[in-house]
Amino acid sequence: MINKNFFRFVDEILDRQRITAKDVAYLQREILPDGIAFREEADVLIALDRAVKDQDASFADCLVAMVVDFVVWGERPTGIVRGEDAHWLVTSLGAGGGPTVNALRIGMEVVREAQQVDEVLLAFLLRGQGNRLRRALGVPVKAMPRRFAAA
Repeated sequence: MINKNFFRFVDEILDRQRITAKDVAYLQREILPDGIAFREEADVLIALDRAVKDQDASFADCLVAMVVDFVVWGERPTGIVRGEDAHWLVTSLGAGGGPTVNALRIGMEVVREAQQVDEVLLAFLLRGQGNRLRRALGVPVKAMPRRFAAA
């Protein structure tokens, strides 16, 4: 169960629409000193990344490290991201109009660190990278197929 301090922390950031270096230090030291323990915490932090555009650079590094550590080493079996775990991650990273830069970075780092990953995660990352390139070139982006899109 997620503690009330976590939600209070998130609410304050959403009210300010800004994540500072102090916020990141507080998150690591006081709110989640042992890292992410529940998928819901990961989901909320990923959503926070999507919702708050004014972020200190340290938030991206913190977010990526915490989510990768949880997904690869916190979930059982360790080092393996397959099946339902991969589908959950793809759904969380791709929600709200597609993956952010940090969401793609999380996915890439999971692939790099895990011993084994599901093909759904690989396909999602390839699609996400292709869409980023299309946007940069001004080419229309096709909708992500249902099986790879967020629920």
